Amino acid sequence: MTPAARAQAAIEILEEVIASARSDGPPADALVTAYFKTRRYAGSKDRRAVRELVFRAVRRSAELPGSGRAAMLGIAPELFDGSPHGPVPRRQDEQPAAASLVPDWLGAELSPLVAVEELAALVERAPLDIRANLLKGDRDALLGEWPGAVRTPLSPWGVRLPADTPVTSHPAYLDGRAEVQDEGSQLVALACEAAGAKRILDLCAGGGGKALALAAAAHDAEIIACDVSRQRLAPLLPRAERAGAQITTRLLNPPREAGELSDLRGTCDLVLVDAPCSGSGTWRRNPEGRWRLTPERLERLAALQTRVLDLAAPLVRPGGRLVYAVCSVLAREGAVQAAAFLSRHSGFEPMDIPVAAGRLDGVGRLLTPGHDGTDGFFIARFGVR
Repeated sequence: MTPAARAQAAIEILEEVIASARSDGPPADALVTAYFKTRRYAGSKDRRAVRELVFRAVRRSAELPGSGRAAMLGIAPELFDGSPHGPVPRRQDEQPAAASLVPDWLGAELSPLVAVEELAALVERAPLDIRANLLKGDRDALLGEWPGAVRTPLSPWGVRLPADTPVTSHPAYLDGRAEVQDEGSQLVALACEAAGAKRILDLCAGGGGKALALAAAAHDAEIIACDVSRQRLAPLLPRAERAGAQITTRLLNPPREAGELSDLRGTCDLVLVDAPCSGSGTWRRNPEGRWRLTPERLERLAALQTRVLDLAAPLVRPGGRLVYAVCSVLAREGAVQAAAFLSRHSGFEPMDIPVAAGRLDGVGRLLTPGHDGTDGFFIARFGVR
């Protein structure tokens, strides 16, 4: 493919990404993959180049572009030269999509800790991190198995690999000694201090990355992983088997979750609420997430976080703790949510967070790509008085 033909392919994919963002459809990664499944003529070099164009265009614009052409004009106007199989030449009145880092309406929602000079890091390409599974080995044993691997600076479990390193076909992944997990996510699990806990509940487990990390840290604890989505929860049991972790799962059915969890009331040493959120801390992995987030959606997410925290509170035993985490850099989902929880639940008090990273943000800590090199996370811990 010529450079112009690659640009045209990227425009076609961007049109799909824009439409998918409007309809809350599949993510950009999935759309890129699907596009090339029906275009076998494109070689690996072409696929990489087109993918790079797509994500350069997505990262450049925080606001939803009017079209794929507008998005592409913002990064490669020189390729609109009328070459065969390339984009139609630019019209005189045709404007590129505006360049920005954060949607205009969302600027006021950012944590005050996120300075202007940090904004670019929110959409820079993320590093590739894996976590050593302590049930089957340690970090030092993994370092020699990948060329260019180094220790992550903050997590004692983490290994950072060169970008585009194949992981899921590697023997260390296949035999359960390594899991793909950003260092920030590892730090959430570390903040839980799972060692010594007898019963741990991961209330919003999703695919189970943090539940697996907790199982490795706690060793003999009973780990219960819950979610309201069968599709999200389904991969966890095969992952747990590969990792040698003992985890049970529960599929919850809104709005009946309280009844379905009643047998756990007051019995959990640790409850992790890794709540559904805006994902603003992971824009560097999913930059089109900026196009999907709306004021109405943020309002619904904040209400859901409140509900899940209130659902979790009665499950913590006396002397136990609740850890709240969101992959967000928005104050409403972080420090504001944590303070509101304490105002509703006088039986809880804030606890120190045993993580040497991030910055104090209200009663919690905020990790950000610009300050810590991790995905963005807010973490708070609450103990039962």
